[in-house]
Amino acid sequence: MDEQVEFVVRAAAIGAGATAMMDLWGLFLKRAFAIPSLDYAWVGRWIGHFPRGRFVHANIARAPRIRGETAIGWVSHYAIGIGFAALLMGVWGLDWARHPTLLPALLVGMSTVVAPFFIMQPAFGAGIAASKTPNPNTARLRGLMTHLSFGVGLYVAALLSALLFPV
Repeated sequence: MDEQVEFVVRAAAIGAGATAMMDLWGLFLKRAFAIPSLDYAWVGRWIGHFPRGRFVHANIARAPRIRGETAIGWVSHYAIGIGFAALLMGVWGLDWARHPTLLPALLVGMSTVVAPFFIMQPAFGAGIAASKTPNPNTARLRGLMTHLSFGVGLYVAALLSALLFPV
């Protein structure tokens, strides 16, 4: 297989797998402890307002709904996960995906928390690193744990990819 094609296929598989693991972590928290996770319709609503020139909201939950926001949010969620997997492979190389190690996956997974802390939460009206929420430290800890699960997912998905598609 051509290395560029292999890169794209592995990034898609690893990113989608890691994102699914993060979603399973959220589902576990919801079922076991009644801890809600992010409503990805809000992500779609936020993105859906971009063509209108609106990038920041006082409260995303109260912003006008966007047609197809749930689908936009979920597709974006997985596309972002694939993008982060491609970033990981871009930094550590295609050989990392062929022979994955844990540390790079955890480093990238934990670094992805920068996006919600400094881009999404402020844009949703929650402040930098959830500073405007009722319990900012709880929100921050949940964010860190969620992105740690993404990092573990990067590693597990890469292992599965390497087993299913050895070079």
